[in-house]
Amino acid sequence: MSTWELETEIESYYERGGERERLTRNARGRLEFARMQDLLRRKLPGAGLEVLDVGGATGVHAKWLAEDGHRVTLIDPVASQVEVAAQLPGVTAVVGDARELPWDDASFDAVLLMGPLYHLTDRAHRVQAVAEAARCARPGGTVAAVTINRTAGWNDFLLFRGGGADKGLSAEASLRIMREGTLRYYDQDIFTTAYLAHPGEVASEFADAGLDGAAQYAVQGFPGYIPELERLIDEPDTREHLMDGLRLIEAEPSLLGASNHLLTIATVPAS
Repeated sequence: MSTWELETEIESYYERGGERERLTRNARGRLEFARMQDLLRRKLPGAGLEVLDVGGATGVHAKWLAEDGHRVTLIDPVASQVEVAAQLPGVTAVVGDARELPWDDASFDAVLLMGPLYHLTDRAHRVQAVAEAARCARPGGTVAAVTINRTAGWNDFLLFRGGGADKGLSAEASLRIMREGTLRYYDQDIFTTAYLAHPGEVASEFADAGLDGAAQYAVQGFPGYIPELERLIDEPDTREHLMDGLRLIEAEPSLLGASNHLLTIATVPAS
């Protein structure tokens, strides 16, 4: 049993259930989902893998990974989300915490942290979560983690204002988040407690967890902030052109921070 406790505001946010449709309800979500699938399908170390989805929520990624032929185990701290994920074919789901994984060393071919790192506001806890992922992955296996970039709150503020929406986030608050990284607007229609990181911070945390030389990929890239994305993402030719372009710039160091989300991937070294 994990000794860690989930912050009350984070659990309350996910209990609302709004995140279950986040990757399908609008163009920005659909682009993020499509890019995450594209990146992982290209970067995972083979077919028919044993995959651990840490902080996997209701199984939005576990579902397609299982459909792709991987054997997926999901762990999440929110019991109601685990109940939903456990109903998915080919997915085993348990309640637990990213900082204390209940599996033996070298149990999985790939360990994914698709959400935990941006809900851990303490650096030591983020390093602990990555180290636990590395411990549970086999030598030569993959650890992949998603983080939210430092500029995301400011960009969201501008998009909200540009679209005439007032989410209760002030201009000064958006700048504070960009300066300090910590978001705590769980009482408003934005998000919940989270840490927004610089790409270099994430690479440093991977290194401190024993995973040197991690590769980093912009998920949505700057096109994710295009106001007209809603008209572009579902038009087949334009969508494919968008995906082709994003593959070309996904690892460009000068553009990594200009994306809402970042995917950091490392190979577990041989013992």
